[in-house]
Amino acid sequence: MSRRVVLFAAILVATLSAFAAARQNARATARAELGRPDLERIAEASTDPDSRFYYPTLLRSFMANDTTMTSEEFQYFYYGTLFQEDYDPYRDSPNPALLQELLPVYAKQQRTRADRAKMLDYAMQVLADNPVDLRQLTNRIYVYEQNGKYDLAKIWQYKLNHLLLVIAASGTGTDAGNAWTVVYPQHEYDFLNLSGLTATSQRFEPPHFDYIMVTKRSANDPDGYFFDISELLRQYFLKHPSELGEAASQADDAEARTDGEAETQ
Repeated sequence: MSRRVVLFAAILVATLSAFAAARQNARATARAELGRPDLERIAEASTDPDSRFYYPTLLRSFMANDTTMTSEEFQYFYYGTLFQEDYDPYRDSPNPALLQELLPVYAKQQRTRADRAKMLDYAMQVLADNPVDLRQLTNRIYVYEQNGKYDLAKIWQYKLNHLLLVIAASGTGTDAGNAWTVVYPQHEYDFLNLSGLTATSQRFEPPHFDYIMVTKRSANDPDGYFFDISELLRQYFLKHPSELGEAASQADDAEARTDGEAETQ
């Protein structure tokens, strides 16, 4: 697990308790209301200017300081991200220099007002570029709370919770057939951390799943959870077709090595 993940996990403490307390009931409600995302329908609606789920319309609602969006609108907004022209699941965060300055700030137990101002500045830059960045939404809420802006903190906690519930509604994560669906690979770790779980390792499960191992809280808990990244990969290779051939070649090489090892045993 990277240093960034460890540092982020420490910051999550500020918002984890409130979300965890209502997690089970809220997830059950979200699954009943939303279920698995119909990505074909979401792709059509999010790119149709005449649809009430048109992505730019939902984006304006999301960025406003209010709590008027419905669970369905959050689902179309989150997964509609996949079908935007500038979508890239491996996009770099803006202002890497400021991020490097913030790494020691994230590691602190106590942060000054100046530290928090810098954290909020960076969070706002990232969210302007990627509105569903779960880490920076968490940091935004943290700074609002620490600065006594509780109304704003509640508004953005509402938005963060609904994005997490959209992911939760997409499955159970316990097997490939019920994998959770995310729009960015980092959301796998963020979702688990915000659910009170600690990721320990990751592996790719063909044809299109990530499996994240976690620290078990009880003997009956799963060893890990599955995430479906099929649409994420499809959109990436549509925009980077040259890398599709390289990925296929690497897969063929891996299969050949596996076959060769099997023959020698």
